[in-house]
Amino acid sequence: MTNVKSNFLVLEKVSKSFDGLKVLKEISCCIQSGEIVGLLGLNGSGKTTLFNVMTNLLRADSGKVIFRERNLQQLSPHEIAKIGITRTFQDLRLIRRLTVLENVLLSFKNPPGEQLTNLFLNWKKSENLEIRNTRTALRLLENVGLADKINTLAEDLSYGQQKLLSIVCCLATGADLLLLDEPVAGVSPLAIEQIIQILKNLPLQNKSAVLIEHNPEVVREVCDRVFFLDAGSLIVQGTPEQVYNNSKVIEAYLR
Repeated sequence: MTNVKSNFLVLEKVSKSFDGLKVLKEISCCIQSGEIVGLLGLNGSGKTTLFNVMTNLLRADSGKVIFRERNLQQLSPHEIAKIGITRTFQDLRLIRRLTVLENVLLSFKNPPGEQLTNLFLNWKKSENLEIRNTRTALRLLENVGLADKINTLAEDLSYGQQKLLSIVCCLATGADLLLLDEPVAGVSPLAIEQIIQILKNLPLQNKSAVLIEHNPEVVREVCDRVFFLDAGSLIVQGTPEQVYNNSKVIEAYLR
C-alpha cells in the first residue's frame, strides 16, 4: 500500500437530487496522490452518480469538487479530461469498428492529424509524435496481453479484453486520476489478475484511481482506503478491513 502524499482531489459537501429525490447527500472526502480508493455500496447508493458529478457530466446541486485547486464544477467534461482526469464506463464506450491499436492511438492527447495545420506545416513533428504514440500504445497493449490483437476490431474482442482495452485507453491519455466503473465485473480470472497488476502499478507512476467495485478480494488487494455509500450518504471510510467489518456496512448488505 502507498503512503499518503497529498490531497489532490477534494469533495466538499457535494449533493445531487433527481426530481426531489436526494441521491448524493453532502459527500465530503479527499483522494491523495498515488492512492487507490474503492467506492463501495449497494446498487442505487449513488456511486456512478458521484463519478458523473466528479467529471461534471452531471452538475451538483451544491458543494465543490476541487482537483489540484481547480473547481471542476466550472469546467466542461472535456476540460476536466485535459487537466488529468479520465474514466471508464460500464458500457465501455470503445469505438467498436476501429482496431485495438486505433482505439488506443485516438486516446492520446492531441493525436497527430487532429489539427490540419500540424499535418501540413509541422508534418515532421507530427510524424515523430505518431511514432512515439505508437510505441507507447504497443507497450501498453503488451503489458495487458493484447499485443497480438492490435489489428483486431474492438467489437471482436471478448468482454474481458474490451475491459482491458478501455483501461489501456485511459492510461494512454496520460491522466493522473482514473475513475474506473466496475473494472473486473464479468471478466475472466486471467483478466482480473491483469487488471489488478495495472492498478498496483499506478502509484509507482504517481497516479491515483477510484474504482467502483463489488469484488472484495480485488478491493482488499489493491485499495489503500474505501468509501462506503448508503442511500447517497458516505457512512464509513477507512481501510478495506475496517470498512468490511463495520457494523453499518454489514447491516446495509443484510437489508
